[in-house]
Amino acid sequence: MPLPEPNDPDSGSVTFVNRFTLVGSAAEFEAAFAETAEFLCRRRGFRSHSLLAPAADDGATEGPPNYVNIAVWDDEACFRDALAHPEFPAHAKALRALATSEPALYRARQVRVAPRSARTEGSGVRET
Repeated sequence: MPLPEPNDPDSGSVTFVNRFTLVGSAAEFEAAFAETAEFLCRRRGFRSHSLLAPAADDGATEGPPNYVNIAVWDDEACFRDALAHPEFPAHAKALRALATSEPALYRARQVRVAPRSARTEGSGVRET
């Protein structure tokens, strides 16, 4: 049986969104986050994550540097089990030393994907 699509409203999957505001260096934060992500990606139910930084350093984002992590899990139980793992607190502590965070867990309500033609139109990509 194939896995449901990530964030299909009927799949039971959850998306964890965590906004980090740095109090330490970006390089140190990214290194600590990479270690945490490596740990989490080996937990049951982990599907994917993206660590995002502002698109441009143009002054549009006020205040200290920030990041957003978006992680998709099979279900809430898998996510909670990962956080309850005995090794997780050390990872959380390392991140807390470098950033404050605003975590929240979400379930998809609506999902839309652009048709293939809309994604390639005008992009210089040709379908063969």
